[in-house]
Amino acid sequence: MISFIDQHPAGSSSDLIARVEEIFSPTGILSKAKNFEYRPQQQQMAVAVAKALEGKEHLVVEAGTGVGKSLAYLIPAIIFAVTHSKKAVVSTHTINLQEQLVEKDLPMLERVLGALPEPIKFSFTMLKGRQNYLCTRRLHKAMQQADSLFTTPEISELRRIVEWSQQTKDGSLSDFDTEPDPKVWAMVCSERGLCTPKLCGHQSDFVKLPGHTPCFFQRARSRILEADVLVLNHTLFFMNLGSIAEDTAEGGILFKNDFVIFDEAHQVENVASKHIGLSVSSGQLRYSLQRLWNPRTEKGLLASLRKGDAVRLVGDLLHATDTFFAEVETACEELAQRIGQNPGPRARPASGGNRAWTELRIRNADLVKDEVTLPIQRVREAISELIKTSEDKDTAQELMECNRRLAELRSEIAVFLSQCEEGHVYWVERAGKVQRNLSLNAAPVDVANYLRQRLFNSDTSVVMTSATLATELKSVGYSKSENPKRKTGLNYFAHQVGAEKSTMLQVGSPFEYERQMKVFVAAKMPDPREVGYDKALIQWIEHFITMTHGKAFVLFTNFKLMLQVAERMEPFFNRLGLKCFVQGTGTPRSLMLEKFKEDVDSVLFGTDSFWQGVDVPGEALSNVIITRLPFAVPDHPLIEAKIENIEARGGNSFGEFSLPEAILKFRQGVGRLIRTKSDNGIVVVLDNRVLTKKYGQAFLDSIPKCPVEII
Repeated sequence: MISFIDQHPAGSSSDLIARVEEIFSPTGILSKAKNFEYRPQQQQMAVAVAKALEGKEHLVVEAGTGVGKSLAYLIPAIIFAVTHSKKAVVSTHTINLQEQLVEKDLPMLERVLGALPEPIKFSFTMLKGRQNYLCTRRLHKAMQQADSLFTTPEISELRRIVEWSQQTKDGSLSDFDTEPDPKVWAMVCSERGLCTPKLCGHQSDFVKLPGHTPCFFQRARSRILEADVLVLNHTLFFMNLGSIAEDTAEGGILFKNDFVIFDEAHQVENVASKHIGLSVSSGQLRYSLQRLWNPRTEKGLLASLRKGDAVRLVGDLLHATDTFFAEVETACEELAQRIGQNPGPRARPASGGNRAWTELRIRNADLVKDEVTLPIQRVREAISELIKTSEDKDTAQELMECNRRLAELRSEIAVFLSQCEEGHVYWVERAGKVQRNLSLNAAPVDVANYLRQRLFNSDTSVVMTSATLATELKSVGYSKSENPKRKTGLNYFAHQVGAEKSTMLQVGSPFEYERQMKVFVAAKMPDPREVGYDKALIQWIEHFITMTHGKAFVLFTNFKLMLQVAERMEPFFNRLGLKCFVQGTGTPRSLMLEKFKEDVDSVLFGTDSFWQGVDVPGEALSNVIITRLPFAVPDHPLIEAKIENIEARGGNSFGEFSLPEAILKFRQGVGRLIRTKSDNGIVVVLDNRVLTKKYGQAFLDSIPKCPVEII
């Protein structure tokens, strides 16, 4: 657990629920704020959050678009944190929401709550990963050893970092105009074990020397420890959670005496899966070794020590690593070929990329012979001897950190090869521009049990919220038996994240969807496998883009199909004088979105990442075209394993997993359209399964009530 010293004396407990209800009332303090509009849904959510915090209970709340959910959880969280000397940890999925909270919402609340007759004063900050921050002590040491550590161009880059360090106030990567070379930055940034209050904090021996200043991470750490509200992302949350021993979490989750609010909670399960498991790549291992010694450049930590035996062992291990991952790839190619020749119901390699597979599930231990963990251990033993004899404490610390990382990598490789973690799925992934970086991966098939233990069994509150969490399946006969006290569409989500014992609440949107939105469903679309599907798809897309003269998102579930349709529609866009931005064709996603917003009549073709987390208010997005219902293809090993688990216990994998996941993503896609109370537009569904299949009505039932026209 991250150490935390209480900064506020415990005050007398106030009636938090009544105070929050009053603040969100038509005549409360918020009513005096600019642009405030009383919304009963927002007040209802805020009161529910207050009740959960007061009662040390957990809450899952779906708050429709326009509710203003960030203020609905921030205000009760701030008052509760300050009154009870606790820390509110707010975790989001996107950087956009983090920036909104830290740059807009929290400063506004600082003014509003500070103007109360009894002012509520609080502090807040954003938590970034420590490797975002410069460590002044490591920078000083790197300059002293530059000739041993870096090539000439890298030394020039190091000097640029030194010049920047004398001007920056933040000391983090976001303060660079042009980010530094990752290899050089890795030798000067804050790193666990190398950057501690004792080594480079305000009272350290390093800082007592003339001209030396505290490490930027240690400065940020002070703000983090003092803050009443801490904002971070889901990835960083689960990276920190995974490093905390369960028995130290009494009274909190990341910090002593904290409570946690997850916004964009629909992403929690996916992010948790990635960080609870393991992933070790050829690139990671090579980087960790070349930090010690790079045979090509003859640079590294060992260069200044002139220890031939250790250098030789690192060189041998680099060769063994290359051989090991080459053998892994060969074994995977043979396995993929066998699966291709004898495909089971879902036993096929993942599609995508220029080569045959991108993810390949490994079902048996000992994919290849282990020729790498013993050489890693030999290197670690040699480094341990150097640490004992080193006269330079800083170099010894660097070597200790290298050894710690090598121990982690060795353990992960051993776990992968032995497949000793029960309930996990194992796979090899191929990534990079030419798919040459191989990684060995394992993740729990079901993260709910882990989250149940680490989050929902804690002695503090956990609040999870998003605009889309619910899936109502009773109308189509797929609903599982429910707790009679919680007859809600939130059961599926709660089960996925281990939050079954939470209070569950759905508050609708204040928007007038019956006036603002209309849905069109194409009744005569061919099946995607039929001849003529592509032609019909293009005809309908052209029809509806003409209707709104652009201003459209066209959402696909298949990248290859999207590119084909975009190419064939190019003459159409030229004829209408419309720009069409296509994801994955060279323009960065964020830049493409900005261009789309600026050119009001343009069209954007997107796949997975444009279905959610994208905010385009106003006329620029007046038309969302969903080309196909977003059922996940079970070609990722984790999805495949989840389906197998459900079927192995006699369950219905379609009703229990595939359908609710597709409905949630469908709701996310539809949710791109109406972002403000003045927005208007249409949603087009070019998949007639919503009309012809038993489950189709569940998709239409899942979105806000509005006019539906079948064409």
